[in-house]
Amino acid sequence: MAGRLKTLDSRIKESIGTRIKVVSPGSWRSGMTSSQRGYDYKWQKAREQYLRDNPLCVYCERSGRTTAASVVDHIVAHRGDMILFWDQANWQSLCKPCHDSVKQAEEAAGLGG
Repeated sequence: MAGRLKTLDSRIKESIGTRIKVVSPGSWRSGMTSSQRGYDYKWQKAREQYLRDNPLCVYCERSGRTTAASVVDHIVAHRGDMILFWDQANWQSLCKPCHDSVKQAEEAAGLGG
């Protein structure tokens, strides 16, 4: 007897070039480009300046490590709220490994705002 499909993953994976984008149905960002979500030239310039002013990963610093940051993370997920998006008090510098592991795990657990 053939096995039964018990669950369906609630996320859709779209292949874009060499990257795979995971979009949750009903997500505020579904169908939007990064520029449409606010990550445009103005963001790139603000991000560069923020990283110059705050060059170290705050998560690594908490663990006693000194690591260069490469990501400006929104502490509380903005979900399209442009006032929250541009609020620098809601920004933190992270290295890519911390952003892609620790921060994502916190958000998945409901700790990221």
